Amino acid sequence: MQKMTIGLIQMGLKTSTDLEPSAIRDAMNEAHLPLIEQAAQAGVQVLCFQEVFNQPYFCPSQDPKWYAAAERVPDGPTCRMMQKLAAEHRMVMVVPIYEETVTGIYYNTAAVFDADGSYLGKYHKTHIPQVAGFWEKYFFKPGKSDWPVFDTAYGKIGVYICYDRHFPEGWRALALNGAEVIFNPSATVAGLSQYLWELEQPASAAANGCFIAAINRVGTEAPWNIGEFYGSSYIVNPRGQIEAQASNKADELLVHEIDLAMVREIRNNWQFFRDRRPEAYGRLTDGE
Repeated sequence: MQKMTIGLIQMGLKTSTDLEPSAIRDAMNEAHLPLIEQAAQAGVQVLCFQEVFNQPYFCPSQDPKWYAAAERVPDGPTCRMMQKLAAEHRMVMVVPIYEETVTGIYYNTAAVFDADGSYLGKYHKTHIPQVAGFWEKYFFKPGKSDWPVFDTAYGKIGVYICYDRHFPEGWRALALNGAEVIFNPSATVAGLSQYLWELEQPASAAANGCFIAAINRVGTEAPWNIGEFYGSSYIVNPRGQIEAQASNKADELLVHEIDLAMVREIRNNWQFFRDRRPEAYGRLTDGE
């Protein structure tokens, strides 16, 4: 039976947002190092951080200052740092950062490094919200990543990012492409959608017969103070059952071992993939 030990890191912002993005990046990267080391000591095989993990969630603003937070993937300072740590600890790393592809084009991105440090590729957040407090279209171009699944040393993983989780089609596309575990790094605050946090992703895990690992930051972030990021990162199995969950307020490394054999067991039991009728769903892709 194949097992995978997953680590999820949730963390609050460690600096003032008055600092330059490069200084915030360096401070946040440094703050993660002890938890990365702790993950290595605990035998974590696949580690994932929260959405845009080394910056504030700056999307309540429309301040061009934050364009300077964007880095190149995989050649920027954060990716190079995490690539080295992945190889050192024999740990797959999912690294969600703000990416600049060419001057003036920015994505909400997750880079994936294998356990030998090799760069496997990236996912660009597909669905970009544009509502009060979440002016993401100002900062991020919508991705079109064709639902990549990364065949890592420890299993096949996919990535969906934050607001993506409200759209069931992407979960299904990733599962059909072979994902056994899908990571959803997020930045979401208490209020309107908190009740969905433990509803949508367990339902999607059950519908697609896969594990989902959901990560959310903690604390509040001035000057925007749009609400409290409530943590509560968790790992849910293909039955839709939450197997492990972090606290709602503290910086935390959540470590949990999953049994990938459950993916085959549940998919064989339910046969949702066999019984789906894609030829009948044209309305889902016919635009307006």
